[in-house]
Amino acid sequence: MAVVGYARVSSTGQDLATQIEKLKAAGATKIFEEKQSGTDKGRPKLRECLNYLRDEGDTLLVTKLDRLARSAAHLHEIVEGLNAKGVGFKVLDDQSLDTTSRTGKLVFGILASIAEFETALRKERQMEGIAKAKAEGRTLGGRPVTLDHDLIRSLKAEGRSVRQIAKEAGCSPSAVQKVLSN
Repeated sequence: MAVVGYARVSSTGQDLATQIEKLKAAGATKIFEEKQSGTDKGRPKLRECLNYLRDEGDTLLVTKLDRLARSAAHLHEIVEGLNAKGVGFKVLDDQSLDTTSRTGKLVFGILASIAEFETALRKERQMEGIAKAKAEGRTLGGRPVTLDHDLIRSLKAEGRSVRQIAKEAGCSPSAVQKVLSN
């Protein structure tokens, strides 16, 4: 049964010493240290730490929740992976977040439900925004149209070839054909 700590600061100017001291005082025998922004998805030491924790009864310690996860959903993903391996999770500065106890599991379950609810709300708002944009006739995604459709049509009416129109309009022949086919 290993007690493993994870310490992270956002920039190279910050110091890990306080976190490491707290983790050691709480019984961490191995500590993974990282100087990287929490929003960075490629945190190699976090990945290494999570892979190291593999035995039932192991525990991951962090000093504060924001040292580990980018969001509630990210936290839920991490702790779900730990639970699947039988690994506990504790936040030293928040005693209620301790999946090695019944109360801690309850608190975490509530947090997970809130994260799921937030995700559903974001998706709902996104879908409303898309529906509103469609109703207003705005196109969604892609590059804004920069072709002058009227110019292309008038050049075609003058009898110019697709290649000549493309050269004058500053676009590809396939773009000209697309405008003319609509």
